[in-house]
Amino acid sequence: MSETTAEKHVFQAEIQQLLELVVHSLYTDKDIFLRELISNASDSMEKVRHLEGTEKDIKDAGDDLQITLELDKEAKTITLTDRGVGMTHDELVENLGTIAHSGTKAFLEQMKESGSNASGLIGQFGVGFYSAFMVADKVEVFSRSWKAGAENLRWESDGKTGYEIETVDELPRGVKIVLHLNEGSADFAEEFRVKGLIERYSNFVGFPILLDGKRINEVEALWLKNKSEVSDEEYKAFYQFACKGFDEPAYRLHFAADAPITINALIFAPGENPEKMGFGKVDGGVALYCKKVLIDPEPKGLLPEWLRFVKGVVDSADLPLNISRETMQDSALVQKLNSVISKRIIKMFEKEAAADPEKYRAFYKKFERFFKEGIATDYANKDALAKLLRFETSMTEAGEVCSLTDYVGRMKDGQEKIYFLIGQNRDQIESGPYVEAFKARGLEVIYFMDAVDEYIVDSLGEFDGKKLSSVRHAGVDLEDVVADAEALSEEETEKLCEFLKMELGDAVTKVSSGKRLVDSPVIALVPEDGMSPQVRQMMKAMDENFKDEVKVELEINPRHALVRKLSEIRDSNPDVAKLVAAQLLDNALISAGLLDDARETIRRMNSLMEKAMG
Repeated sequence: MSETTAEKHVFQAEIQQLLELVVHSLYTDKDIFLRELISNASDSMEKVRHLEGTEKDIKDAGDDLQITLELDKEAKTITLTDRGVGMTHDELVENLGTIAHSGTKAFLEQMKESGSNASGLIGQFGVGFYSAFMVADKVEVFSRSWKAGAENLRWESDGKTGYEIETVDELPRGVKIVLHLNEGSADFAEEFRVKGLIERYSNFVGFPILLDGKRINEVEALWLKNKSEVSDEEYKAFYQFACKGFDEPAYRLHFAADAPITINALIFAPGENPEKMGFGKVDGGVALYCKKVLIDPEPKGLLPEWLRFVKGVVDSADLPLNISRETMQDSALVQKLNSVISKRIIKMFEKEAAADPEKYRAFYKKFERFFKEGIATDYANKDALAKLLRFETSMTEAGEVCSLTDYVGRMKDGQEKIYFLIGQNRDQIESGPYVEAFKARGLEVIYFMDAVDEYIVDSLGEFDGKKLSSVRHAGVDLEDVVADAEALSEEETEKLCEFLKMELGDAVTKVSSGKRLVDSPVIALVPEDGMSPQVRQMMKAMDENFKDEVKVELEINPRHALVRKLSEIRDSNPDVAKLVAAQLLDNALISAGLLDDARETIRRMNSLMEKAMG
């Protein structure tokens, strides 16, 4: 080392405040110090790569661009060397001793006084270097700039009050940082510890990272390559290694975008659903990078919660590579990423479903709950997500499914509503009285048979301008296509409705004649704001004290033989007529799934059988 006197510098006041924040407040996990230093080294060598195309007189031009790490357990040191642009004396002072950004001092004071979160530092300056003082009680920086005639310099600080700079013997171009680890961080001199940090945070840095002579970062950043340059096998290997996928991906989305934000993304939809396999709720599987440097392996808010099943990488050069990565507080930026990526993923599923419907149906069967969760929770994307739904209908064979787009394309002229019915299964739905009138009129009815479908229908409300309407609800107006030759007259029908309302009392809100029934005598209709049988059952399961007094509208079929016979015996055999009236209501409630206690129904049926047998 040359015999020179080290010049001493006092840290700018803002640097002292910043060091206090970085070491004690901002970084919640000191593991990231190595990520910060590697990131800075990578950026510096990217500058060299650019200069080699524009400048002639570059120190050590043509040397291999790589990052080397050397560990010394005895001395408790980590030495990181890069072959980047290096720093001159003035650059050392400016970059490591001062903060030149205007307004920073006032900002720091305001933050200190208010006690607010340090997230406001985002975008103000890059301070990754100072994270070294979380693990080191002394840091040495040896630097030689790329510029001709630059000095060979050594910078040293304990990260408290100031630093020293002195000239040293000849150095190669670049920067060498020596961390003298503090007592609580000695384990960072262990090879397995550092290797793990590189693999976790910096595996995709574009330059070789050598640890004690062995290259650690072997996986390429496929998301930055052109799709035509990546094979299916490479995609699969990346998914299974980098994304820790245990299966084969069903779909992938690889894209780059420049507006409204710069994005390179590689997203995979897995082949299997861990939640359906009993593994519980999964965590988000898309990691966030900035220029191949990991910011957060599971960033909150990067994607909507319903997309937690996808895996992959999102890399945005617009993200600030600084302390903001710890808290992801740059909400406006994250919201832009969220919006762009989620829309791209939904569009990808839509295209894949059109290209190979059978493959998509198999995928949808495993992952439909995520799409439905999105409709209920992601207002911005619910209409687009609705196109991804699949279901059986009255016009499909059992097991065959279609989309809402398919349904709308088959709607009859003049049909203004999308009709649906919620039930446990297809047999139960079709054995009831609700669908028969729609089938008779050639009107398609969607069968929703998932426990969560009611919430989905309520959240969606409409599709393509067509309101979703339950055939279980009152007020559905159908054209009469059934001959009335054997129907009760209008006067007889009115009298029978009055009789039934008087006998059934408050159990029904209304009794009327309708056109929807074909083979069934009566039907129980619930108001549009009424609680469905499925919701009632769930509420009862959640609260044993839950009470819901069922109020229905009873609609009769004046063409049915049983209804016509009831009209005949209303006056001639009032005792039997009263029993039949009550039984018709109970039968309708049973079909609707609304009868909670059948004891009285059984006693009444016994009485009716006795009378029938004389």
